[in-house]
Formats: sequence, C-alpha cells, structure tokens
Amino acid sequence: MPTIPQEQPTPSERAPREAHRARAMAESFGVDPERYDRARPRYPDALVERIVAAGPGRDVLDVGCGTGIEARQFLAAGCTVLGVDPDARMAEFARRTGVEVEVATFEAWDPAGRVFDAVVAGQAWHWVDPVAGVAKAAQVLRPGGRLAVFGHVFDAPPEAREALASALRRVVPDSPVNLPSSGNGPARTAMDIYQAMFASAADGIRQAGGFGEPEQWRFDWEQSYTRDEWLDLLPTTGALTQLPPDKLAEVLEDVGAAIDKVGGGFTMPYTTLAATAVRT
Repeated sequence: MPTIPQEQPTPSERAPREAHRARAMAESFGVDPERYDRARPRYPDALVERIVAAGPGRDVLDVGCGTGIEARQFLAAGCTVLGVDPDARMAEFARRTGVEVEVATFEAWDPAGRVFDAVVAGQAWHWVDPVAGVAKAAQVLRPGGRLAVFGHVFDAPPEAREALASALRRVVPDSPVNLPSSGNGPARTAMDIYQAMFASAADGIRQAGGFGEPEQWRFDWEQSYTRDEWLDLLPTTGALTQLPPDKLAEVLEDVGAAIDKVGGGFTMPYTTLAATAVRT
C-alpha cells in the first residue's frame, strides 16, 4: 500500500493549504444544487466498498456532503450516514434524497457525543482546516475507524481547457482561479494540483496525531461527455459558481464552440485519489 510522501510543496503549490479560508467560494456551490447533483460525477464503487470493508463498522460521517452524492453511495452499500455541510441549500437538497444532514462547518459542528466508524469527505476536504479538521475526525472516530478524504483528478481536452482559460481571462480577468493556459507559462496539471492537496491532507493527519501513517489509494476510470453534458458540469466548479449569468453564458459559449470543433464530445480519463488513515 503506497504511503503519501512527506514532501514539502513548492511555492506554487502552497495555495491548496489555504483553500479552507476562501469561504465565499467554499459556500458558493449551493447556488444551483439540482445542477450540481445532476452533473457532478459519482465515485468509484470500488472506493466505497474498500472504505466500508476497512472499517470496524458501518456508521459513516460525511463531511461537506453537499447534495449527498457520496452519502447515497454509502447508504446503498448498507451504511448509516450522517452528513455535515455549511450550505443550507445543499443540505436541504440532500435531505430530499434521503440523507440526514446537519448544517455547520465541520470545525464548528457539535458531535454531541456521537462516534463513527468512518469519516469521509468527497471533493470537500480542502475547504476544511487541514489540522483542526483531522483533530475533529479523531474525536468522533472509534478506535480502528478510518478517515478517508478523496477527490477526482481530471484534465479536459486541451481545446476545452484553453477555451475556458481564455474566456475567463477575457470575461473575469481578476479571477483568483489558476487555470491552465498554453499562453501563460508552464501550467500545472490537475494531478499536480491534487497531489499538492493530498500532501496537505497527509501533513494535517501527521500534525494532528491520533492516526497511523496516511496512505494514498488510486482508482482510474473514464466517463464520456457530450457538449451539453460538459457545459452542464462546468457551472458547478469553483471557477464559475460565482459568475453572474451573462458572464457565465459568455464563458460557456466559448467552451461549447471548442468542443464542437473536436466532434461535439469527448471521453474523460478520471483518477480518483484518496488520502486515508486509521484512528489509533
């Protein structure tokens, strides 16, 4: 089982460590929960099965559960799931799909003496303080319980990436999001960015204590997208959730035109990474 290397990030990789401070973006995903739930990809069944099999039981706490995408997958695997999310709009949607959710940031959430066999976070742990969050996870996990934080790594086709970067530079030149661009020096790949995020998560686990050495799990898969399906997903990403409708429409028009030029669709290779450790 590969462990996560104890490497220090380069200066350009330090931003993921501070993502939890960007509260406006962190809490902007509930602007359209229906779209978010419809368009965001699910997680590999093998990941869910491995987390369930590796824990002492089936009581799961889902941190940053959003609309309940991964929570419903754990429910389907026979688990009891409680979600925690800071956005009441996302929480209300998740409740309508059968997920129990409490509204709070994880750091401020009151467990009220409850304990769990697994604490999971899908596409959400970078919005949590990397040390305080691990300390809270240790507080609510039974001995032998597992913390597992995971997310999808993907790079859209170069044409779509460049169209998005170009459109954002034109429409919102002051966007804080670092997007790949062939005209803006060497761009980090999605894997570069996510490896930095997972290194930060592993460092937080080590600093907080109470856990064994963190490991990294990897799952490779792919998903096909039509032009309309990709344009449905893009507004759910942090680069676009805060754009006003007119500017969002401009960006999507440019990306749509780029996808049309490559045949109207594409198949996306995905890698789902998990940083995980056992409560000692």
